[in-house]
Amino acid sequence: MGELRFDGGRMCLDLVATRVARPAGERLDRVERVAEWMYGTGLVPPGTPVPATAELTRGLQDLRTLLEAMVSAQLTGTPPPPEAVARVNEVARAAAPPAPRAVLGEDGALTRALAAPPDADGLLAAVARDAVDLFTDPLARSRLRRCEGENCALVYLDTSRGRRRRWCSSEVCGNRERVARHRRRTTPALREA
Repeated sequence: MGELRFDGGRMCLDLVATRVARPAGERLDRVERVAEWMYGTGLVPPGTPVPATAELTRGLQDLRTLLEAMVSAQLTGTPPPPEAVARVNEVARAAAPPAPRAVLGEDGALTRALAAPPDADGLLAAVARDAVDLFTDPLARSRLRRCEGENCALVYLDTSRGRRRRWCSSEVCGNRERVARHRRRTTPALREA
């Protein structure tokens, strides 16, 4: 089902990106993918044992559904569904997120580690708290955008200068658009030749 991408600018938006809209699909379809998502988003440092279980997978999928409703409301300028807000708040306060700590590496550089092995509730709480931070910050919330790329429904925070970012990723969707534009310009010329 394609690789996991982390272009949203927030962990909670990267969770939303795990459901593929076009064609419809699920990126968190195996516990191994859940672990890959957690490492890729930085939720847990690489190499940290994660409780990638069916229970955590369902928890992330349920949280994602709530976040999708909140994102959709924000993008359409409507109030978020009260039940989604209430449930995200419940998940955010259900457990303490894993506490980070600085660890001195063999090369003398500091790296991030977790103070204790993470549990499913703590990991879900960390993502829910990220969503609470996003949706309660008027400036961050106003920067929420949907990718303009064809066949892409990813959502991201536009932190670009001038707020002119159009794609979730310039390297992926932006490149596809540039290639398509080039083909549109050059194809008629090839047909006339």
